[in-house]
Amino acid sequence: SAKLPLPEIGLTDAPYDILVTGVGGTGVVTIGALITMAAHLDGHSASVLDFMGFAQKGGAVLSFVRLAASPDLLNQARIDTQQADMMLACDMVVGASEAALQTVRHGRTRLVVNTHEIPTDVFVRNPDASLHSAELLEKMRFAAGAEQMQVCDANTLATRLLGDTVGTNILLMGHAWQLGLIPISLAAIERAIELNGVAVDMNRLAFHIGRLAAVDPAALEKVGADDTASDDGLEALITFHAARLTAYQDTAYANRYRSLLERVIKAEQAAASDPALPFARAVAQNYAKLLAVKDEYEVARLYTDGTFAKSLASAFEGDYHIEFHLAPPLLAGVDAAGLPRKRRFGQWMLPTMRLLAAAKGLRGTVFDIFGYSAERKLERQLAKDYATLIDAILPLLGKQTMPTLLELAELPQQIRGYGHVKLASIEQTRKREVELRNQAGLMVGIATASASQQP
Repeated sequence: SAKLPLPEIGLTDAPYDILVTGVGGTGVVTIGALITMAAHLDGHSASVLDFMGFAQKGGAVLSFVRLAASPDLLNQARIDTQQADMMLACDMVVGASEAALQTVRHGRTRLVVNTHEIPTDVFVRNPDASLHSAELLEKMRFAAGAEQMQVCDANTLATRLLGDTVGTNILLMGHAWQLGLIPISLAAIERAIELNGVAVDMNRLAFHIGRLAAVDPAALEKVGADDTASDDGLEALITFHAARLTAYQDTAYANRYRSLLERVIKAEQAAASDPALPFARAVAQNYAKLLAVKDEYEVARLYTDGTFAKSLASAFEGDYHIEFHLAPPLLAGVDAAGLPRKRRFGQWMLPTMRLLAAAKGLRGTVFDIFGYSAERKLERQLAKDYATLIDAILPLLGKQTMPTLLELAELPQQIRGYGHVKLASIEQTRKREVELRNQAGLMVGIATASASQQP
């Protein structure tokens, strides 16, 4: 990062208005908080106003960030119509919404847009729906002017170079900063990331990757193509998921994951089909997904490990109360359609969740009362079947067979949702698995042995 040119930045006598758009649960609010904190560190005045409405995870979020050289220039927190100097569109759908575009003035507002498609509520009904990305980009381009818009597939860069999408928005922020569109010093932003105290090294790296993407994207492609860098990236991905699985269950559970990946990497390297090891990467992502399903213990852990409390504290002030909408086994009951009915629980559930999270060691044992449900049995079987399938595939790895085998390894990506929605996607995935296994010349029966067990 020391070799990258520093943009010319600085606040004028007028306020500088930034609109950050995205979806709940991806850290959009954090971006606004980082920018305002950095502005204060630079001695400027700043305000942030977050419009989240009903934006629980997956909903639209608009963060109005206003910067000024002195407090008397900030007479309101909201950005007026057509007065945004820059829009950081972390999500295209929200960025192209009427609420966001009303702040954009043609020829004035600069746009930095993440071109990755982030699923919206329509994907609950149709997982293969299209967001019509080209139309969304054209809508924003028309509103601001073609020369005013820069695009970056921040999710793909974050996944390839960081091993996860969690740094996506900060990467996009680095892209915008390098273009001179965030008038704050580099030192202040790095200090704000440090003060935030969450994944400091990763977020700092994400920011600088975004900077490099703005001035020399070809250099990032070289990093992705470098054999050693690819191996390092794969190892980082495996380490990341192993750490998650340790927190999810224990070290032995993570070692189960690592053991399969060691066999996969060895086999793919021997096959010499692609030095980037795409098959191993697919297994690393998808096996982790099957092993770390969000069961009752995991939901309880995620609510009580401190992350949830910190996100609430960063988003809300004053007195507030929490309600949980849950469908706990044995208590939920069913609706007219025979589906589990969610019930409302107060924040008194948090101590109960702490106890449940502490009991995660019961998962999969005879004392696991949740594990006797048909859904939990099926989930455990899916992980076992996947590992068996991958081991059966390994001797077939090669350049000719890779497309089919890679699609087999990526099938768990098609398993989405919860409850009856998840069961339906599993059924569709199994049908596709049978087709691919036949193409690959594998005898059907290894990974579909549990088909008769499905509820």
